[in-house]
Amino acid sequence: MPYKLVIFDFDGTLADSAAWFLARFNGVAERYRFPKLTPDEIEEMRGQNSREIVRRLGLPLWKLPLIARHVRQLAMDDGGGITLFPGIEAMLRHLDARGMQIAVVSSNAETTIRRTMGAAIAASIDHFECGASLFGKARRLRRVLKSSGVAASEAIFIGDETRDIEAAHQAGIAAAGVLWGYAKPAAFEGVGPMTTFATVEDITSFLAGDPPAG
Repeated sequence: MPYKLVIFDFDGTLADSAAWFLARFNGVAERYRFPKLTPDEIEEMRGQNSREIVRRLGLPLWKLPLIARHVRQLAMDDGGGITLFPGIEAMLRHLDARGMQIAVVSSNAETTIRRTMGAAIAASIDHFECGASLFGKARRLRRVLKSSGVAASEAIFIGDETRDIEAAHQAGIAAAGVLWGYAKPAAFEGVGPMTTFATVEDITSFLAGDPPAG
């Protein structure tokens, strides 16, 4: 069945924010009193699912909203340290031209996302559900379904972390993972995305029915 609604995560899926976040990770850790990590330790955690990472850092659930709000504010205050991955702009334009509804569900702030995208690209997004809690994206996905009028069976959520896949399952929609974001391919094995994408062009091919590149 062709999808009528495609929903994207932002950080790590549409936006290359890894270097920006990693440069601030230990500062956030010091502020909220969880362990600082070396680059090797961060790389190792990319093979774990989101809940395992929270447990490894010893983070109580009550701290997660505080940390998320702080990181959102850091991104809002930054003048432009986050950029879209190459090919994202063309992919979004292509899907928009095909008449698909496009949404973004993210823990980041809508202001930051719109600034990163630029006005022309942001105009191709039909629905923004931003500022989601770490494990609160399922509720946001349901809100997008309601506002779009699209059935869950005709929607897909594409993200780069295991919590994105879990949220899609909870909302009853198809889930796909990208392999250029935070989680390593091995991390997705336990949460069962319908498919994974190795390149941005693979998304266009899958959703719009174009022949695969190469």
